[in-house]
Amino acid sequence: MKAALLTLLTPPLAACRYGCAGCCAAPIGVFWLTGIISILYGAIWGGPAEGTGWQTVLLGLGLWGIASLWATLTIRGADEDKCAEGTSTLCNKILPAAAESDPFDEVRKAR
Repeated sequence: MKAALLTLLTPPLAACRYGCAGCCAAPIGVFWLTGIISILYGAIWGGPAEGTGWQTVLLGLGLWGIASLWATLTIRGADEDKCAEGTSTLCNKILPAAAESDPFDEVRKAR
């Protein structure tokens, strides 16, 4: 319940807290902040037209919805990818094998 509410209200925070793909929080945050700015611009300042710019407000709500949906998919993908077990293909870092040589050593040998 807490994760669902956090996903609706602050999608970047939910993606960062409940998903293991922290790199997704930044683009989700861009969509979310742009949605908030669009809602405020349309409702308070009227958008590009006089009065309330309902198209701009709807654009902001759509962007907020996209951010919430993206955060939901990120959290669900993190749960399915088993990030806590360390067997994740998404969250593991690519480390060289023990028998693999250092590329900088190869460059130094070429000189």
